[in-house]
Amino acid sequence: MTITPSRFDGKTAIVTGAGSGIGRATATRLAQEGAKVIASDVVAERLEALATELADYNVTTVLGDVSTEETAQALVSAAGGRVDVLANIAGIMDGFLPGAEVDDATWERVFNINVNSVMRLSRAVLPLMIEQGSGAIVNVASEAGLRGSAAGIAYTASKHAVIGMTKNNAVMYGGKGIRTNAVAPGAVMTNIEAPMNSQHAAQVVGPLMQVVVPKPAEAERLAAAITWLASEDSANVNGVVLASDGGWSAI
Repeated sequence: MTITPSRFDGKTAIVTGAGSGIGRATATRLAQEGAKVIASDVVAERLEALATELADYNVTTVLGDVSTEETAQALVSAAGGRVDVLANIAGIMDGFLPGAEVDDATWERVFNINVNSVMRLSRAVLPLMIEQGSGAIVNVASEAGLRGSAAGIAYTASKHAVIGMTKNNAVMYGGKGIRTNAVAPGAVMTNIEAPMNSQHAAQVVGPLMQVVVPKPAEAERLAAAITWLASEDSANVNGVVLASDGGWSAI
């Protein structure tokens, strides 16, 4: 992907899930394009590796569970009073468990990471963005937020919720100079585990996945879409769910 030098000069960006996959690619690109990056992950080794790789750039790492208010406040504090970009990327899958099989622990864990973290971090940065009169929030939804055949019920419901939050924040704060958009990835080459732990799901969804899902994309392709939505290049885009899925949503 082609880097746009200086596109984020003077900007501060918070990136969750920055230790691997889409989050790592996005944090890297934002840093290379001039942003001060506050990078969060729950795995210390991943953050240490990111910090080493980006030692020549302005990157601060924050270790913690992004579904908690404590970590949300730690990220805002590390930003030093200004946040121009929030990229809510951290997420987990659900083992493709359908409604008759999903357990409470899976449901709650998926919603904590995929939904509560987006709510808490958005809530934490919005007052700063309102005061500034500007800001861009980019949420990572999923093909599962557009259809019912891309995951289990917990993940599917969580990504529909992310899209709902995206659109509501776009309406509520667009007039304050704040844009909120989302990307909807299809299959992506990351280390997020996506086992199919349900025989029923394997029978129903398995054949569909084999037929219609384009080959997995590199995480850098998603980072390109996320950074475009976060930048002034997309200044007239608000409340949009941008499918970056190799054409899956067109099938």
